[in-house]
Amino acid sequence: MARPAADKLRLGLGLADLGALLAPFAGRASATTRIAVACTLTVLVTSIYGTPEAAISAYIVFFINRADRTTSIVMSVAALVLVSIIIGLVMLLADFSVDDPLRRVACMAVLSAALLFLTSASKLRPVGAIIAMIIGFALDELGLVPGGEIATRALLYAWLMVAIPIGVNVAVNLVLGAAPRRLACDRLAHCLRVAAACLRDPPPDDAALQAALHTGIQPVAGWLKLARIEGSANASDVAALRHAAASTMAILLAVDAARRQPGAPLPAPVADPIADTLDAMARMLDAGGYPVEIGLSQPDASLLAPAQAAVARELHLAINCFAEPPEADTAADTTTTPTPPTAHSGLLDADAFSNRDHIRYALKTTGAALFCYLLYQQLNWPGIHTCFITCYLVSLGTAAQTVEKLSLRLAGCLAGAVIGTAALVYVVPSLSSVGGLMLLVFAGSWISAWVALGSARIAYAGFQIAFAFYLCVIQGAGPGFDLTIARDRVIGIMLGNLMVYLVFTRIWPVSIAARIEAALGRLAEQWHQLAHARRSDDRRGHAMAALALQGDIAQDLILAHYEPASVGPAPEWVEDRQRRLRSLDAIAGPAFLFAERFPGDPDLAQRLRTLRAHDTAPQPAQPAHATEATEAFDAAGHDGPARDALLALIDKRLTASVADAAQTPHPYPIHAQT
Repeated sequence: MARPAADKLRLGLGLADLGALLAPFAGRASATTRIAVACTLTVLVTSIYGTPEAAISAYIVFFINRADRTTSIVMSVAALVLVSIIIGLVMLLADFSVDDPLRRVACMAVLSAALLFLTSASKLRPVGAIIAMIIGFALDELGLVPGGEIATRALLYAWLMVAIPIGVNVAVNLVLGAAPRRLACDRLAHCLRVAAACLRDPPPDDAALQAALHTGIQPVAGWLKLARIEGSANASDVAALRHAAASTMAILLAVDAARRQPGAPLPAPVADPIADTLDAMARMLDAGGYPVEIGLSQPDASLLAPAQAAVARELHLAINCFAEPPEADTAADTTTTPTPPTAHSGLLDADAFSNRDHIRYALKTTGAALFCYLLYQQLNWPGIHTCFITCYLVSLGTAAQTVEKLSLRLAGCLAGAVIGTAALVYVVPSLSSVGGLMLLVFAGSWISAWVALGSARIAYAGFQIAFAFYLCVIQGAGPGFDLTIARDRVIGIMLGNLMVYLVFTRIWPVSIAARIEAALGRLAEQWHQLAHARRSDDRRGHAMAALALQGDIAQDLILAHYEPASVGPAPEWVEDRQRRLRSLDAIAGPAFLFAERFPGDPDLAQRLRTLRAHDTAPQPAQPAHATEATEAFDAAGHDGPARDALLALIDKRLTASVADAAQTPHPYPIHAQT
């Protein structure tokens, strides 16, 4: 069976695909400029004070920046507090380890393993590896000094190496950072425009619509919570925009059903007024407000086929009540987007001490880093010390992620090295001041950040471009011209990448298959809850969570192709899960419309159970419990034709899925121990 088009694109990028991934989108240029400014100012401050490893300081900015200013600032401050505590710990260990190489290496190993364990098993995941790298660098610097006052100064420089980019990043985000409410409104406006375009003039493919469904609405709830915390939105505005996000999801699903299901597309006289209204609503959101009391008139349902009538009804209901939550929701000011229940909400994950993968991740990364450390120490080649740093910056949890990111790392490293070397040869010799160096750093940072803020297919390459570029160009407090430094640092990056790849694919390899299976279980639970939810906002919230999970699972299934045969699942296993995911994606629109019109109907729940039972052929509706059957009949009322039409669409898709399964060999078990 042919691999889906998305897989082909992910496994190999052509020039057209690369151009699409590098194309501008809303907010990309401003976020890129913000990161470039923070990196440039970081280099300026390090040049003024002459702190060492300015390249790493500039690179840290990439890790502590997020889309909104609030998260970026909070993350920066938290990282600074944590680094301060750990540097204090290192100072306590200095007297014990500074004069003895064996004890120094032992301290590096113990602290690295402990911090990386927290990186894998706690909420420190975004910054834990960076902190472990800083501690390792600080202890390494201690080994180069005779002790006493110089050792203290080395630890101060290690703290400044993190404190300077954090302070600069906080200042830049206060001035240039995007407000969470602004991001939420912009995202909702973009999704409404996508829906309007699909209704008015459907594009040849549905890539934009699928992207809006799977990743468009999900961040809005978090941004609105941050807006409430920082005071940029009051309680009533937050409640209205939360309901607007749920309504937008309903609009997108209705448009998806109209586009993909035979007999459901709306005729132009009905679709055009709806599309015009959506564009007008998007303009209101762009202005910072939100539309209320829209009053879009509903067309005569007798002129539409049953499936078309169901789509039109959902669109009009979602549009006319777009930002008008029920009174109970407004008063409570609670989010309507359900999240998977968690039994543990502390610092550590629930499986921190039961999942051996956490400690294995810590040991593998520490082992790779210490091997690189001992290697360049024994070779007396300190110029390649970047291999030690690289191990912390690029270590990942599963073999699939490691192999996929390897190509991005190497491509990004080579691109950054080429850009940096070209700058050293053709640009740096003409520079006569720190100002010229700042302009060069800004240009390189802007290019790197533009790539890093793109799709996950290329984002990691942007990080590596920045890392290699900084290590080549930033050689001290002023312009540097030594090509040997650039050569050695690039060799170090390549060596660190190679070590991480070998370790993570040969020692305790972790397949991504276990994560896929767990996510499929959560996905089935979301659809089950959607089918039984009685409140409209709850159903829309479950649909939002389910579609986000479907997008994540689709990406993980593509990553599974990168795992070596001895580690990952068999191709038939991957194809089986992809087919089941495609089935859920195909019925998402009509299933949601059905649940909206007939909440709690047992026939929908039966079909979802059928899909969960390894795609057994759907059977005609069995006699339900008397109460359930009565409720379903009463809910249908005079809309019985719409109910039958939506069920027919779902059954058609499920039947096609079963026929697809009949052509697929029985899936083999997973190879790797997970």
